[in-house]
Amino acid sequence: MTTAIIADDEDLPRKDLRRMLYQHWPELEIVAECEHGADALEAIHQYQPDIAFLDIRMPGMTGLDVANAIKGRCHAVFTTAYDNHALEAFAAGAIDYLLKPISNERLVDAIARLKARLATKAAPSDLSSLMQELDKRLRPQNVERIRWISASVGDTIKMFPIDKILFFTSDEKYTRVVCADDEAHVRKPLKEIIDGLDPELFWQIHRSVVVRADAIAKAHRDELGKVTVELRGCKEVLKVSQAYAWRFKPM
Repeated sequence: MTTAIIADDEDLPRKDLRRMLYQHWPELEIVAECEHGADALEAIHQYQPDIAFLDIRMPGMTGLDVANAIKGRCHAVFTTAYDNHALEAFAAGAIDYLLKPISNERLVDAIARLKARLATKAAPSDLSSLMQELDKRLRPQNVERIRWISASVGDTIKMFPIDKILFFTSDEKYTRVVCADDEAHVRKPLKEIIDGLDPELFWQIHRSVVVRADAIAKAHRDELGKVTVELRGCKEVLKVSQAYAWRFKPM
């Protein structure tokens, strides 16, 4: 039995792909549907599917991040709404992709290639270096980055410059903002804040935690393989979920 997961943060494209796969590849078993990249990576760890259909851009951990993290553990097929210029990068890398809205003809071609690879037991490609290059090429340009975070505390408005913030954590409807000498809660979900952060400077290490990369002092891995990190200027120890543990593998 060939198995697969589908990861897309939008319900309709996810359902459409499932329906089309059932039509053209009825023997394929979809073992999980995921709305976020972190969920997709956890599903890959749990179900060990043969194939992962990954939307390129999802909040937080993107499809490119997932492909970078799985290190060739399953065959990756990207779904994308990017234009032809961006798709040249995928063609050059011989990566399977499906342009949204997905056509039956294109899906049938992708299925044929996947079946051929599975039949010959070809090992999935390790796309790590290629994914990093694609991420640079496809990353939106001129994105307005957050420079300050303002938080209301009673009658006071606290201002936190972005270069002083050590980490963010999701706290139900709020986001906790922590600096070395102060902290506050803002009424904005973490996933919206992430969109305004520079991914080179701030790393997501858990679905509910984003840290300043250059504030990380050390990472610890226990006997069960669970990872925690310590930050400079902060006594709090932060947990790293399995989905993001790949960031802390020794070089």
